[in-house]
Amino acid sequence: MEYEIIGGAFPVVECYLDPGEAMITEGGSMVWMSPNMQMETTGAGAFGRLFSGERLFQNIYTARGGKGMIAFGSSFPGRIAEVDLSEKDWIFQKRSFLASEMSVELSVEFKRKLGAGIFGGEGFIMQRLSGSGIAFVEIDGDLKEIELARGEQIVVDTGYVAGYEATVRMDIQQVKGVKNVLFGGEGLFNTVLTGPGVVWLQTMPISSTAAALIPYLPLNQGK
Repeated sequence: MEYEIIGGAFPVVECYLDPGEAMITEGGSMVWMSPNMQMETTGAGAFGRLFSGERLFQNIYTARGGKGMIAFGSSFPGRIAEVDLSEKDWIFQKRSFLASEMSVELSVEFKRKLGAGIFGGEGFIMQRLSGSGIAFVEIDGDLKEIELARGEQIVVDTGYVAGYEATVRMDIQQVKGVKNVLFGGEGLFNTVLTGPGVVWLQTMPISSTAAALIPYLPLNQGK
């Protein structure tokens, strides 16, 4: 498979497939394709995807009768990033997965520490990408990559963790000081990531954006 990521704040990834080559994606992600791309809907692993924030069914697109082209679009302003899973598994926030080669496996990642899952900003359940090949994920806003050495840490505000290599440990840290908690505006907890491994941070979490828009939404709609 060859691919090209195009666009600015609303990116699209165009994938060029050899005859018989296939890709799997979340329903509703396809934006355009060549006429020889054949779609098949599958519900394999639907129970796990329901918990990880994805749709129950996925679509498999296969190039038939020659080379094919298919494009997948982001559902939120930001970035589409490619992940090479040939060496390490990756852990991502819910709803990150966009599309991948068929050799990539999407599964549920349960946080071992309940506190990290509940208060870490990513939920108790995340997504694990494993296997081999290339996967594409959605990043809210822009992307900052940080490589942590063994034992090196970074403290991140809730929701800004897009993903990290499976070798990275995620935990939570309570904000210290009553005044800081009550008036600091940073919430009760921060996420602590400990190396070794690569961490991806996002600059515009969709949850923060939605919260910022609430005061501007009309009240008493329909009256």
